[in-house]
Amino acid sequence: MILYHGSNVKIDKIDLSKCRKYKDFGQGFYCTTIKQQAEFMARRTTKRAESGSPYVSKFELDEKVFSDKDIKIRKFDKPSKEWAEFILNNRDRNFKDVGSLECNFDNKYDLVIGPVADDDIIVLFRTFVRGLINIDTLIKELTYKELTDQYSFHTEKALRYLKGVE
Repeated sequence: MILYHGSNVKIDKIDLSKCRKYKDFGQGFYCTTIKQQAEFMARRTTKRAESGSPYVSKFELDEKVFSDKDIKIRKFDKPSKEWAEFILNNRDRNFKDVGSLECNFDNKYDLVIGPVADDDIIVLFRTFVRGLINIDTLIKELTYKELTDQYSFHTEKALRYLKGVE
């Protein structure tokens, strides 16, 4: 399986310590199967960093990762209450229940797969957090959004299955 990562630099070696915290699925290295999404992220990252140039790195994911019993994978096939709570918890700097199965601050999951919570979706999340809509309305609204995918790698163990492709 081919995955793409958009950044303001070429990624030759993945360093998990350089990955930003408080992302959808926790601190990790994020990729997608959608090249256009990675291109968008490369432009966005470059603009935010005010340095570098947009670059899309290409990787091959060895699908043996899915049968490795030592790799803990959390997968969300579509938006759901669990998916929304997982993202809200991982993005919340004040979330304290680190051991919860509904967050990945402690990298309990080596690999997490699911839809991206883009800027439009984050607005919906904020509306939910402020109590203006309930979780059922949030999920219903998400079903009308065109969602893209993300694969986030959180441990060196999971990264063993990801190889750069020229």
